[in-house]
Amino acid sequence: MEEEIEYRKLVVRKEALEDVKTARAHGDLSENFEYHAAKKVKNQNESRIRYLERMIRTAVIVSDESAEDEVGMNNTVEVFFEEDNLTETYKLVTTVRGNSLEGLISTESPLGKALLGHKVGDRVYVEMANGAGYYVVVKSIENTTDDGTDKIRSF
Repeated sequence: MEEEIEYRKLVVRKEALEDVKTARAHGDLSENFEYHAAKKVKNQNESRIRYLERMIRTAVIVSDESAEDEVGMNNTVEVFFEEDNLTETYKLVTTVRGNSLEGLISTESPLGKALLGHKVGDRVYVEMANGAGYYVVVKSIENTTDDGTDKIRSF
């Protein structure tokens, strides 16, 4: 996050300010699409910087240590969904890296919470917010680590 902040402050900010200056020089700002587009990019960059700085300021360190045979943070887990007769593979990550479309689920999600601490062969009940739920079976656990390739979600 700090690397992205530095890049956005030193590179993207300069480029965005230069684009705004160039577009402003084209004249009437009320009908100048280039100016409005450049301002939008500049504002999005500043917003992203503030978001990342707030994330760093309010960050809580989460332990990624777990027993070798238990589901833990950054582990890749193969899960069998009983109702659907379907097997899926997920990596458990923090909330800022969660992206279910890419197989990254947050440890704060119902499935992530339910899986933590369980072992291969465990039948786990996943309780959802409305009181309903479903059962899954842990098929395998791969002890992966956070290598930094999982992207931080956009704000």
